[in-house]
Amino acid sequence: MHAASDPLARSPLLRALARPRAIALACIGALAACGWIYLGLVLSGQNSTGLLRALCAPLTGTGSPGSTALTIAMWCAMVLAMMLPTAAPMVMTFADLAEAAAAKGEATVSPMVLTGGYITVWLGAALVLTALQILLARIGVLDSYMGVANPFIAGAMFLAAGLYQFSALKHACVSQCQHPFRFFFGHWTADPRGVFRIGLRQGLYCLGCCWAMMLLMFAVGLMNVVWMAILGVVMAIEKLGTTARFSRIAGVAFIAIGLIIIIETSVTGWPKPG
Repeated sequence: MHAASDPLARSPLLRALARPRAIALACIGALAACGWIYLGLVLSGQNSTGLLRALCAPLTGTGSPGSTALTIAMWCAMVLAMMLPTAAPMVMTFADLAEAAAAKGEATVSPMVLTGGYITVWLGAALVLTALQILLARIGVLDSYMGVANPFIAGAMFLAAGLYQFSALKHACVSQCQHPFRFFFGHWTADPRGVFRIGLRQGLYCLGCCWAMMLLMFAVGLMNVVWMAILGVVMAIEKLGTTARFSRIAGVAFIAIGLIIIIETSVTGWPKPG
């Protein structure tokens, strides 16, 4: 009789939402979807007029409060769309540990707290990237596609990102992203503030792993959805691996792309605007 009156016993949906793994999946999926939806609105706003353009299209380089707010919103959407899916293995590992702890009757913290700490780091990065975009626009480095106008700079950015893939800092950060279980096991806590701090640390490891690839969006155009998807997949595959082999393969590819851009521009010339 008591079981029948229990809401969790009556509702499969409520039973699912009580499970950390289900909460983690829903949280990641919903936030990443919001990011991609807003980016779609931004793309639509660039090619339209009226209210949609006013609400969604970032006005690069004006420095006005409205322009800055829209640019921040664009970068926040971009980090949600690109980075949250790459964090899925880390969040799901935490959720599995939380489920195991809950099954033993131990206190646990929702994966949403962990995800909140992780997102906080990347939303902070979005503010820095916004400031960088406004600076580059003011000095005339960006073109109408919100990418660097000078192909030599774009090529150099690919070279720098490629070389970073072989650095000790990159290796240290990607190793932490690939093996979150060891970190969680050594820092496990049932204190929400402690879990939030764990999310912050994982976000910092992810930032150290992926910042150079995020900067490549300036080289290819900030609203280039093809490159958003490519870089998002590369970052996700990196974190699913167990070694630095894929990171080095990606580094070689970035270096090759940079060299091709620089050599081609040197041979064919760069049609400077104006």
